[in-house]
Amino acid sequence: MEDFESPSVLEGVVDHIIFYNEDNGYAIFVLSHESEHGEDIITCTGIVPDVYEGEELKVSGVYVNNVKYGVQFSISETIKNIPSTAAGIEKYLASGVVKGIGAGLAKRIVAAFGDLTFSVIEETPEKLAEIKGITRKKAASIAESFYSQGEQRRAILMLQDYGISPVFAMKIYKKYKGNAIGILKKNPYRLAEDIDGIGFKIADNIAQKAGVLYDDPFRVAAGISYTLREAANGGHVFLPENILIPKAAELLGVGAEPISHALLNMQMDGNIYSEKSKNELWKAKIFLIHFYQIEKEVAGKLRILADSAAGSMKLDASHISLYQEKSGITLSDSQHDAVSEAVSSGVMIITGGPGTGKTTIINIIIRLLTSQGLKIELAAPTGRAAKRMTEASGCEAKTLHRLLETSFMAESAGRQTFQRNRDNPLETDVLIIDEVSMVDISLMHSVLCALAEGTRLIMVGDADQLPSVGPGNVLKDLIASECIKVIRLTDVFRQAGESEIIMNAHRINKGEYPILNKKNKDFFFIREAEAEAVVQKLLDLIKKRLPAYTGDSSFNDIQVLTPMRKSGLGMLRLNQVLQYNLNPPSHTKKEREYRQTVFREGDKVMQIKNNYQISWKLLDSNNLQIDEGEGIFNGDCGIITEINDRKELITVLFDDSKQVEYDFSRLEELELAYAITVHKSQGSEYKTVVMPIHSGPPLLFSRNLLYTAVTRAKSLCVIVGIPETLYSMVDNNREVNRYTALAQRIKNAFEL
Repeated sequence: MEDFESPSVLEGVVDHIIFYNEDNGYAIFVLSHESEHGEDIITCTGIVPDVYEGEELKVSGVYVNNVKYGVQFSISETIKNIPSTAAGIEKYLASGVVKGIGAGLAKRIVAAFGDLTFSVIEETPEKLAEIKGITRKKAASIAESFYSQGEQRRAILMLQDYGISPVFAMKIYKKYKGNAIGILKKNPYRLAEDIDGIGFKIADNIAQKAGVLYDDPFRVAAGISYTLREAANGGHVFLPENILIPKAAELLGVGAEPISHALLNMQMDGNIYSEKSKNELWKAKIFLIHFYQIEKEVAGKLRILADSAAGSMKLDASHISLYQEKSGITLSDSQHDAVSEAVSSGVMIITGGPGTGKTTIINIIIRLLTSQGLKIELAAPTGRAAKRMTEASGCEAKTLHRLLETSFMAESAGRQTFQRNRDNPLETDVLIIDEVSMVDISLMHSVLCALAEGTRLIMVGDADQLPSVGPGNVLKDLIASECIKVIRLTDVFRQAGESEIIMNAHRINKGEYPILNKKNKDFFFIREAEAEAVVQKLLDLIKKRLPAYTGDSSFNDIQVLTPMRKSGLGMLRLNQVLQYNLNPPSHTKKEREYRQTVFREGDKVMQIKNNYQISWKLLDSNNLQIDEGEGIFNGDCGIITEINDRKELITVLFDDSKQVEYDFSRLEELELAYAITVHKSQGSEYKTVVMPIHSGPPLLFSRNLLYTAVTRAKSLCVIVGIPETLYSMVDNNREVNRYTALAQRIKNAFEL
């Protein structure tokens, strides 16, 4: 009788393998073992790196009752033993684990040497040449392959002794091969740099088990790098020295002296760059070397583009007037200036709030430049933004990643490269990028590297929205440099002026309170004092009132935006509540629990990190594959269409019809998306936006966050909560300071 949920240990031989994932070591196999009933078999599932038929295993875990496949054994830990019987040895060799040995040859070898087969291969491989079909050269090759298998097994077992999981143990071995243990003992912090998924804290735990001292130079340097990377995750390109040192000291539990000493060594080794600061309190600006280099290159490339394309073509006023006559469009003075500058400037920015005619300007520029025989590419940072650009212009717009032809570094799904670069630039005369406020310094660098001299760059965006999720404050820095031509659109056009969403957005941006609850309008505020009452009102709106009022689908047309991840009205709690009400548990829907989240077939989900390696298939309306490729990006949303327990896969169909399979080990890349944070909504537009505003930290509850949220709504915006909190957000124009040096670098480049 299986003891469900209680830890158990089984010892046996791998009879046959049903499924194996080479990337993460997840396996489904049948284990033959002794039980109280005699010889028995059980299906096992779990992480077992490089499992082969015929292997002898000792596995720890629990029995589980799979609804579809019955009783299985879920593995938590594995110990491998080399097969000891002639039958086990033959099965092991026949599985293909040793290069050059197939089923027939395995049979002949074991027939000749029996239980001593492994000793012969390892100690006296020349004896293999006595068997028909094996030369001395092949015997040596077989011995080498067998040794490498033993080396891998020994390395993985030793890595697990340091508390490293089987998944990471296999990644480490694949990266370092036979040097894995040596590298771990010398500098375990290399793992944080080289192995995707291992950060400083995991590496530090491993290091402590390996006996590394707190003030070890490798540890201090790794802690400094980690502190700078964490700052980059918060949007900073550098940290002032007077901020970096105490942060790193707190992390590492050491004093300032070893950190200052490590900073000098790291600069000499080329890992960081220390730049003297005019701000005496800062002492110096400390950059990871990568960010220092790309900031300099961005500034330099902007100067080259501005000079190389400026003035190369001019359209006189008659061209623009003729276009206005033909199209029936009358341009404002600022719009007219934007069109004129677009055809004469090498680099320019068009910025303005909603309803100020940015889309109209893009369309006119496209038509005028196309009429002059110029090739134009349109792009945006996200799939949703690119789709809106395509619909508005009638021309294909691509995501920047697709435009640049994303590739990846083979050892990591999280480190991208691009096929389009200095050596293989984009074949276009003009590049127009929308939603530039979302572009971080690394992506801007990649874009500029892919533009040949003479290419015009036109950037369009709203400088008052939240900055990019990634490091930098690119759009604001470009404008602040005062070296790039900027056209500000301020006039709200008549049709847009009829929308309270747009008018209130402009009021908020100017520091004025929005007008609430005009009759027959598209912007409403519902007062609720208690947080739990806000949750119930959100549910009532989404399930009943809004569908009845607008005909919107609760599932497809309404998006909940919230300022925070945590709290009673944060993204995590609201997703649990909304999931239960919009996609409740059902015996017809499979589920998979991962950490604190239950994923269910039919759920709305979002990709929360860039994965440049994951494969996708593009399906047409008949569910037939018409394209394939790689790469799913932070902010992409979709629906879970299938959960396959047998293969441990979740299938997601994204908004752009890309179908992706996630194995269960990659579920940290997905979040429920019934409610998302305002930051994650950037570049997207939703038919109806519902937003709770109750209470929270001033750092988050700011004017530009409220402005960004309101401008995501296309047809209807409903805010539920406390009006005084909304007013305080309008009053709070304090933006989170980001440490960047791009504006000054651009000034320096243009002064040269």
